Amino acid sequence: MEMLRMVSSGTEAVLSAIRLARGFSGRDKILKFEGCYHGHGDSLLVKAGSGAATFGVPDSLGVPGDLAKHTLTAAYNDLEGTRQLVAENPDQIACIIVEPIAGNMGVILPEDGFLQGLRDICSEKGILLLFDEVISGFRAAYGGAQEIYRIRPDRTCLGKIIGGGLPVGAYGGRREIMERVSPLGGVYQAGTLSGNPLAMTAGLATLDLLRSKGVYQDLARKAAYLSEGISGIARKRAVPTCVNHTTGMLTVFFTEGPVVDYQSAKRSDTKRFAAFFIEMMNQGIYLPPSQFEAWFISVAHTEKDLARTIEACETAFKKIS
Repeated sequence: MEMLRMVSSGTEAVLSAIRLARGFSGRDKILKFEGCYHGHGDSLLVKAGSGAATFGVPDSLGVPGDLAKHTLTAAYNDLEGTRQLVAENPDQIACIIVEPIAGNMGVILPEDGFLQGLRDICSEKGILLLFDEVISGFRAAYGGAQEIYRIRPDRTCLGKIIGGGLPVGAYGGRREIMERVSPLGGVYQAGTLSGNPLAMTAGLATLDLLRSKGVYQDLARKAAYLSEGISGIARKRAVPTCVNHTTGMLTVFFTEGPVVDYQSAKRSDTKRFAAFFIEMMNQGIYLPPSQFEAWFISVAHTEKDLARTIEACETAFKKIS
């Protein structure tokens, strides 16, 4: 049986899950992946993605070296590199934390066998596997990325989507681990907005909507339509791009593909993206302001909205080509 614990935000869910992993295992180190952003906790701002990647400063100032040394970093989709890091740090790693569908270095999908490989490593070495589904949870599928790829993590972290966009987060997993959290156990956790009634009401309404028949098929179709339309326009205008997408999510990378990890994502022409962003905004299409953030498609977007976006992309590509 599994248990869920409410907290104030997705960041707090991740930090609490990591503290619990350390408390449960008695180990200090964690392993994360380049370009994956798990919130603004000090130990996680090591080769992080999202806004930090945009400004070329993946390591934040103010993070003590004695703390950062407990964070190991591997390349996303590099299973052999991960195995090597684990082998070099025997019985020291409390957890491996990963965005099962990366959304903070742009949308990057796990390659075949990557997530299963992480599951196998963790099971073999007594390491807890943490899925940060703050972005992909209830967006890629009702059961998140773990439903799509059929991988069961030891901990799952969720964010504002469970509160209909209001401030809330949650983490959960096996009862024997969750019972280590106070007041049952010695791992402390608290939060001002944990289980706020307004957020819970909005979250229940959102989850009911997502149970409606055909919601995820519609989101997948919209993402594919928009991705194919943008890719076609880019080819027509000879603008080097790689469009990665999954259900309800996509990113237009301004580089030749494939984009499979942080290093290939960083080949993107951020100056060209900035010009593209401004051109799109001038046409009334507001995109995430970073090359390394995902675009999100919602049930509210209509066919007309998507067609208008593709039309705006053609104008923007023409001006920046």
